[in-house]
Amino acid sequence: MTSDPAATPARRAPAGAAVLREDVTEAIREAVVEELAAVGFARMSIEGIARRAGVGKTAVYRRWKSKLHLVLDLVAAFAVDGLPVPATGSLYGDVRALLEVMTHVLRHPVASAVIPDLLVEAARNPEIADAVRGALLDGQRRMAEGIVSEAVDRGELPEGTCPDRALDLAIGPLYWRQVVVRDAVPKDYLDALARSVVAGLRAA
Repeated sequence: MTSDPAATPARRAPAGAAVLREDVTEAIREAVVEELAAVGFARMSIEGIARRAGVGKTAVYRRWKSKLHLVLDLVAAFAVDGLPVPATGSLYGDVRALLEVMTHVLRHPVASAVIPDLLVEAARNPEIADAVRGALLDGQRRMAEGIVSEAVDRGELPEGTCPDRALDLAIGPLYWRQVVVRDAVPKDYLDALARSVVAGLRAA
């Protein structure tokens, strides 16, 4: 006897962790940004995020195991990791391009709301410090290494120039101005800072 295909029940889609709806994931991410703006990282909770996103706590925990990992995922999404190394043909141009990228990153509402709190948490917990370092610094260090390597090849910097020093000289003032002091960054400031970074690297 031949069975009727129309009578065969449709195969059920996998449930639970097998399916993570993208619209729910985006709703949670948006809720995190709103929750950070409202209460800050220290007071933020998975319960509050879930309530704001209109989902259950389980939906959040299926995607991230803690609020820290959720926030680090957001930070990594707008950090410089994955961006191409600047290739302007000059050390000044490459440093200026890096500064332009970083000023946009630090101006992001998630960055201004959460990075100071993350650094406080990192000072207390080595595991958090490693996670923060991975989310915030790895991509920036890769760009600095590329900029310094190209400058050495062009003869603009001597062999052995430290990429971490380049990163400190460039990002330190931006972080102080945008995250700590929360002051505006005019275009001529980036021009002057790029010149200072180049001079500092050459002098070192």
